[in-house]
Amino acid sequence: MSQPLSVLAIALVCFTTLTLGALGLRLAKGTSDFYVAGRAVTPWRNASAIGGEYLSAASYLGVAGLVYDQGIDMLWMPIGYTVGYLVLLLLVAAPLRRSGAYTLPDFAESRLESRSLRRGCALLVVGIGWLYLLPQMQGAGLALRHVSGLPTWVGATVLTVIVVLNVAAGGMRSVTLVQSVQYWIKLTAIAVPAFVLLLVWHRSGGPTPQADASWWEPLTSDEPTSRSLFTTYSTLAALCLGTMGLPHIAVRFYTNPDGVAARRTTVSVLALLSIFYVFPPIYGYLGRAYLDPSDIAGDASRTVVLALPGAMLPGIDGQLLTALVAAGAFAAFLATASGVAMSVAGAIDQDVLRPLTAKLSRGDAAPAASFRAAALVGVLAPFVAACTAEPIGISSAVGHAFAIAAATFAPLLILGVWWTRLTAKGAAAGVAVGGLSTVAATIISVLHLAPAGWPGALVAAPTAWATPLAFVVTITVSLLTPASRPRRWARTMTRLHTPEDVLSETG
Repeated sequence: MSQPLSVLAIALVCFTTLTLGALGLRLAKGTSDFYVAGRAVTPWRNASAIGGEYLSAASYLGVAGLVYDQGIDMLWMPIGYTVGYLVLLLLVAAPLRRSGAYTLPDFAESRLESRSLRRGCALLVVGIGWLYLLPQMQGAGLALRHVSGLPTWVGATVLTVIVVLNVAAGGMRSVTLVQSVQYWIKLTAIAVPAFVLLLVWHRSGGPTPQADASWWEPLTSDEPTSRSLFTTYSTLAALCLGTMGLPHIAVRFYTNPDGVAARRTTVSVLALLSIFYVFPPIYGYLGRAYLDPSDIAGDASRTVVLALPGAMLPGIDGQLLTALVAAGAFAAFLATASGVAMSVAGAIDQDVLRPLTAKLSRGDAAPAASFRAAALVGVLAPFVAACTAEPIGISSAVGHAFAIAAATFAPLLILGVWWTRLTAKGAAAGVAVGGLSTVAATIISVLHLAPAGWPGALVAAPTAWATPLAFVVTITVSLLTPASRPRRWARTMTRLHTPEDVLSETG
């Protein structure tokens, strides 16, 4: 059934996004502006932008759906999402900014002086980005279909066009403006209806969610072979370590003026995420009390938040609240997709298009032109998949993206920042082992090929074994190949760990 107010709210979010992107076009003037917003983003604005980017469909819609489906076990998800930034703050935030890199492949090359490692990291950036983009596009299509009745490809197309226009217009300048505003749109859109619905539930003496013991008690399941304790810990490890390895998250720390600002940004992000994650579980809890399975069309991960206001408040009040949460959902799709497309475009531009153009024309391509072409190329594959493939679970796809990042970029970053004996061959071996193992697990899981019991649990949540394996391989191969340690490792480590004010004083 069409809901005109919700369609209008989504249209306003799209218009606001395009307007902010156009403003970013006026501010972007060079390569630094396109890739890292001139390295001049203040901590609070950057924190808002990270919050807008990080709070994807998996956070806005998926957490409520998981609580609805699987119970209070899923409260660990928002905790893991938030704690990931604490780990990032303690281990790599400031050194990443001091590295002077534009992207994760840049960092890999500057730290280990290896072009082949850089190309492998660029391939991973694109793969993780596509895995992240696919559920955002599918979610946008399903959200628009839920409020308008339009085919799912319409929402995916709208999202893709707006993201390409914004990313191509002003690069990181445009994306930063869009994401910093959209965090506050999302917070308002999920918090205001939550307060209203809680008030309605309290005043009406509403029902208590009817569920079996496994829904109410943590780490329990009707299936004795589910290995819920292992899955919980492995998922938490993926969220904690994967955050620092997500390309679209790491690149934001290159936009701060210095390492101190990067740390302040991370502390602010922790506060913003903690506020936001109070609200999605409320929708899951109330959904258990008010939503019939037919209300969510068999897809709780996408529609609990959208369906709950209408179920609790039939009439214009419910329509207004539905319009607000629908606007927030589309803002979540746009903000996250913009950041991911930005990181994918950067990898394709720097490691594919510009080197290819330089060879063909015997000169370097214009940064803006090649970046804009990369932005278009970078979203085509997930867009086609979103329009043709069966929908995949938002939280499942994003969870596997975190697992891949945790087993590849997390060891590279942690050891690259803190271990002086890391070698290029060791890093390449660790990234390869971590990447192959988690990508294989992702494919098996998405295609539902895993058997029940322990094999299924190991495939569904591979971080607990794949990440330690990647660390062990990286360290072992590095110790066996000391000759491949970069020549300028001492200079690079000094730059990573010396505060900017000390460097400026000493020249």
